[in-house]
Amino acid sequence: MRNENQPPKDTFESVLEALRETRRSIEAVNLQREKEFREMRKSTEDLKRGAKVMQKELGGIGRSNGAVAETYFVNSFSKSMEFAGQKYDSLDSGLKRKIKSLNLQGEYDLLLYNCTSVAIIEIKYSAEKKHIGWFLKRVAIFKQLFPQYANFDLYLGLAALHFKEGTEEETIANGIAIIKQVGKSMVIYDAHLKVF
Repeated sequence: MRNENQPPKDTFESVLEALRETRRSIEAVNLQREKEFREMRKSTEDLKRGAKVMQKELGGIGRSNGAVAETYFVNSFSKSMEFAGQKYDSLDSGLKRKIKSLNLQGEYDLLLYNCTSVAIIEIKYSAEKKHIGWFLKRVAIFKQLFPQYANFDLYLGLAALHFKEGTEEETIANGIAIIKQVGKSMVIYDAHLKVF
């Protein structure tokens, strides 16, 4: 005999089967989510690897562009040996100096020397305003790194194949010469040049 408060057996079985079906559906959804999560993690790792490769390649392009600019301006100055209305006797490129005891170091793209002055030329493929500040910081320690030039006049030039907007005006305001490639020739704008 069936109790009035008990659901019929077929209803109980159908509810139980519905619960089992719900559980199977939840498990299937969970399995699908785990699969999607693994795929997403793999895609993320692939993207990271791709980004690293691209970053390396872009860095290589940037170094290549910088090397092109340096080669052009070093070769041009090697031919003329003139800057700031003066003739220079010698030239150094890619000069680095470090004085560990003073915790000082500097790297200079191009230096021209004569008996009374040194021209320091910073070379960029594409010059930006931020390069001016970096350049001035390195120049500030030049005479400490190279004390033999402590009494020499320093002239500065920023050489680039391209100047981003506002960079030339900032360069002029700081008394630094602008050096560009115009056609096949190197052109120096130094009317505003000051002695450092």
